Amino acid sequence: MDSGSGNTPGSRPSVLEAGRQGSNQSYGESQTDGAGPGHITIPEPQRPSLPKRNTLRGESTKSISEALRLARTREEQETLLGDEEQADDDGCYPPRQSDAPRVPNPHRTLPIYTTIHKIRRLIYASIDDPYSNEQLRSPRMNAAVIRPLVDHIYDPDDVSIIYCLLVNRIQFLREQSYQAHHQTVNITRANVCELIASRVLRRFDEDHEGREGLLKVANVLVAGFEPFQGAPRQVLQDTRNPLHWSVRWKLARPEYNNMLTALEVAIVSEAKSFLASSACQRIVDNVYRGRIIYTPTSFIDILPDHYKNRGISLYDPRKAPLLNQYRLIVPRTRNWIEVGQFMLLLLLYILTMINKADTIGPSHLAFSIYELAFIIYAFGWTLDEIASILEHGWTVHTENLWSFLDIAFVVIFSAYFSVRMHGLMVNDGEWSKLSLDLLSVAMPVMLPRLAFCLMPENMLFISLRAMMADFTFLTILAAWCFGGFLIAMRWLSEGADGLVHGHHPMTIAKWMLWIWFGLDGTGVQRSVDFHWFLGPALMITFAFLGNTLFLTILVAMLSNTYQNLAQNATAEIQFRRAVLTFEGVKSDSLFAYRPPFNVLALILLLPMKWCLTPRWFHKVNITAVRILNAPILCLVSLYERKYLWKRSRYLSPPRKHTWLHMWERFGAHGDLQAVFDTEPPQEIVDEMDDIDDVLGEGEGWDGNGGYIGMLRARRGSRTVSEGSGVWGSRNISRDPGIRGWDRVGGAVARGGGRRYRIQKLF
Repeated sequence: MDSGSGNTPGSRPSVLEAGRQGSNQSYGESQTDGAGPGHITIPEPQRPSLPKRNTLRGESTKSISEALRLARTREEQETLLGDEEQADDDGCYPPRQSDAPRVPNPHRTLPIYTTIHKIRRLIYASIDDPYSNEQLRSPRMNAAVIRPLVDHIYDPDDVSIIYCLLVNRIQFLREQSYQAHHQTVNITRANVCELIASRVLRRFDEDHEGREGLLKVANVLVAGFEPFQGAPRQVLQDTRNPLHWSVRWKLARPEYNNMLTALEVAIVSEAKSFLASSACQRIVDNVYRGRIIYTPTSFIDILPDHYKNRGISLYDPRKAPLLNQYRLIVPRTRNWIEVGQFMLLLLLYILTMINKADTIGPSHLAFSIYELAFIIYAFGWTLDEIASILEHGWTVHTENLWSFLDIAFVVIFSAYFSVRMHGLMVNDGEWSKLSLDLLSVAMPVMLPRLAFCLMPENMLFISLRAMMADFTFLTILAAWCFGGFLIAMRWLSEGADGLVHGHHPMTIAKWMLWIWFGLDGTGVQRSVDFHWFLGPALMITFAFLGNTLFLTILVAMLSNTYQNLAQNATAEIQFRRAVLTFEGVKSDSLFAYRPPFNVLALILLLPMKWCLTPRWFHKVNITAVRILNAPILCLVSLYERKYLWKRSRYLSPPRKHTWLHMWERFGAHGDLQAVFDTEPPQEIVDEMDDIDDVLGEGEGWDGNGGYIGMLRARRGSRTVSEGSGVWGSRNISRDPGIRGWDRVGGAVARGGGRRYRIQKLF
């Protein structure tokens, strides 16, 4: 390769460009020599490349000792804060810089609006054809499209990138519903956004170490972002509604209006692969346990108390007060409390039904002590459920595993209470008896709800929820279509005078339902009562379509749903875990009061909200919360001071002191575990660094994650191109400046003692 390759004087020549020209030249010569001068040589087309915004790859550029040190650092992120990392009197690290109750938004200068539209253009320019998820994760697609996009989009200083990618994913999924001719392409673009978001989040996790890195990744996922932040004024005037009703009535915080987190956007878009990634699950687990705390965003707060606003922080229970009311909104604590609340509701419900009146009469008009306690407690529980729906909206709430059971109980209780009050108003025991009959229908809902609470990650319950949705949809659709048979047979029952002389429509519907599920054939036998020919014809046709066709389709649909969920069991479980965590962090002060005290808080404190200043209302609110929840707060504080963070002695390798473990020590394979029980001494670590230096003098990393020099020593003198066929005819070994391909698809060059990373064109 000569120096006259078209490079301008004074500029550094592109090593990869020279390698490409030499490769194309050798390809043309080999074709001419082998087939004669009459054959045409087609040179490889020049492909555009995206500039890389970052210079380091992260984990792929680390040596062995650095990788071990990084693994150790990640484990230390789960330990308690050290003495040099002091938290403030609220238990928050980093400590607050001033005594101001509200922390300003640290991300208010990010150009989110511009980033969203830049990412949209990049995805449009990169994806023009539909691809499956397997094709998007293939090595060729990864090297040609995904990795260059990740290199260009990733910015270690911009924590809104994940949010912008997931916002574009929602938009592509929305577009596929009304652009049928681009449907599969838009789904592919949405999947590309999710895949890039997973890769970018992994780089954030790799490039930011220690507890500061943990806070950085937490800001990526749970910090609130507003999609029109940084937009021109004309765009704000044309698209936004500044008179949103929740702002007018002060039911939401003005500084967090229209803000969403990346975690919430991922839940709404059902980005299950993104939520199942290790970096995302690490933040979700820390938020669930309460190690990471933040002030959540919300749509509507029934009882707002936003005097204090803390940023995303690590929580040190040793520095926090004993009665810390903010621990009531920790997802794990709320999960325990909600399970206890529901078990108390179930107990009161059972006592009410056991002690109800047996005979119809005046006894049904009187309230028993159990029924009165159940009604009061159920009112508070229903208010808590309504507040949960308003907290983050209907879409997020319905993603909860047992939300449909809670909504069913609210509907049944509302019907019971309405009929019960009507019976008291008309002084009729029949209505009161009917209300208790309606309340008894809640038992098939409450027992499964308890099982869902105790085993939320069971695949049977996750599949049951999805299959119930499919079954309900198909049943409603079939009832709509088969309603024509019922109307037709009802008309056949009419006589010449227009009156029904045959069977009642409810009787006909009952016969059809029995035939539908194959329980009884009375409807076929009595079909001649409608018409001697048309009656049996309609009933037999319905039996064939309903009992055979419908049930076959239903079984096939439910089997397909269960198979799809079982294949992605891990992603489904982690998705439900993320939903439970996000819903558990509550902003409304109403959740700090246990039922039925939340009803009293709504009645007494909400009028005080308009009379007191924010500071005094905050004082009254936290005083009431601490008094009513003092036993719970004491137990939570004592537990977290001992078990919230891991101690240093609990770091890996785990120290087990069981008799079984001691017996295994004396077995034939005891040394396999004992070799990892202690950390290597310093001289071993220094020797590993020497090995890293020796390996670093080789010829770089190849595309398969191994050193090229080592592979050549084992496979002979073949190059990466000849040995694997991945890179075609690009013979990079002809250029003495190229040391091979690194793991990010760039050639590794060494010159003047400096290592350069050159991006591979795609």
